[in-house]
Amino acid sequence: MRLFVAIGIPDHLRPGLTALQSGVPGARWVRPENFHLTLCFIGEVDGAMAHDIDGELLRIQARSFELALGGVGYFGASASPRALYAVAAPDPALVGLQKKIEAALIRIGAKPDRKKFTPHVSLARFGARAEAGHHLAQFMASHSLFKCPPFPVRHFALYSSMVGKAGSIYRVEAEYPLA
Repeated sequence: MRLFVAIGIPDHLRPGLTALQSGVPGARWVRPENFHLTLCFIGEVDGAMAHDIDGELLRIQARSFELALGGVGYFGASASPRALYAVAAPDPALVGLQKKIEAALIRIGAKPDRKKFTPHVSLARFGARAEAGHHLAQFMASHSLFKCPPFPVRHFALYSSMVGKAGSIYRVEAEYPLA
């Protein structure tokens, strides 16, 4: 099983994110049903580890909070980006939740991705040879003022990811409430 922990994006916000998805050749746009904010990528695990992960995530205690998205960004070099994304406003509650999740996973021997946490919602990914060039600059300028209304985050979820012919398919395996 390939797992990650994330916050799902409410249905009513997906059209606003989808409206951003154009104008950059070579972009593989994320399907709206796959929009999420990854808190921790875990990767491949066996059934026993998946069970342990679920048990540990059930123990996490954190308060619900509001999450706002505004602006756009990209990972990688401007000449050859790896991904485009909508920026999530940095929030102490969001960062605290992410740290609790990462610590819980490490405690049980899982090996989560330890990259610096950059809260975002992926809009597109690029292949290794993608050359977005001036199109990326135009995208950034055109969407720099993007905003959507804040939404309440009342739970987070454990997702599984399966690669299909039309791209990745994400499935919620379990949800964990926030106080």
